Amino acid sequence: MRIDLSGQVFAVTGAAQGIGAAICRQLVASGARVAALDIDGGGMAGLDGMSHHVADLGSRDGAHAALVEVAAQYGHIDGLVCSAGGVRGQVGRPIDEITDPDWHAIFAANVDAAMWCAQAVAPGMKARGAGRIVTITSGAGLRPSLTGIQAYAAAKHALVGLTRQLALELGPEGITVNSVAPGFVLSNPSTEKQWAAFGPEKQQHVLNGIHARRLGKPDDIATAVCFLVSAQAGWISGQVLSVDGGHA
Repeated sequence: MRIDLSGQVFAVTGAAQGIGAAICRQLVASGARVAALDIDGGGMAGLDGMSHHVADLGSRDGAHAALVEVAAQYGHIDGLVCSAGGVRGQVGRPIDEITDPDWHAIFAANVDAAMWCAQAVAPGMKARGAGRIVTITSGAGLRPSLTGIQAYAAAKHALVGLTRQLALELGPEGITVNSVAPGFVLSNPSTEKQWAAFGPEKQQHVLNGIHARRLGKPDDIATAVCFLVSAQAGWISGQVLSVDGGHA
């Protein structure tokens, strides 16, 4: 099966780092026109063959303004991939140490950004009677998180719920909404730091819990996303695809 996205326009958030950048590159390789969005403009410097849009997507105004800019540049948006998120530099701590800013920063990046971006692209997709939205959740949205971060686990669970709710609401308009839930992927400095902090014994324990006995790569996630935005996935919606090497 060959994925051909020739001429289609995709907006990809969280494009400056591992998974988001890999998604951008695979979409371009599949023939798509891609708008890369991230708050880190410098991080997108190596993404060739696509436009770059710097935006704070955790705010409604920021998300809407960025996607209006993309739609104006390309004429329309066929698909949205919400890869923005992560732990925002936080590490696992006891519940009594968590502050209000700690909690809300992770929700803004992982849940708010997806909601406001989906809200921004939905009218145009409805008008055309077609569209694709894919969120990047996590195994942490399906079970407790290896990060040990309460807000991250809660936010990813919330993002799974948002994905399924949007699939129900937008399905009659010809729009599919799905999610890819990665396992442990060494995709950015935060995940690399977390992996190193585990130490050899815990690292081996994590690997023993993966059927494939290896960590994921950004391209593993990007491949799944390209399938879900393709014509071949037209009757798949409201699903969470775990891409985790098999979870024991």
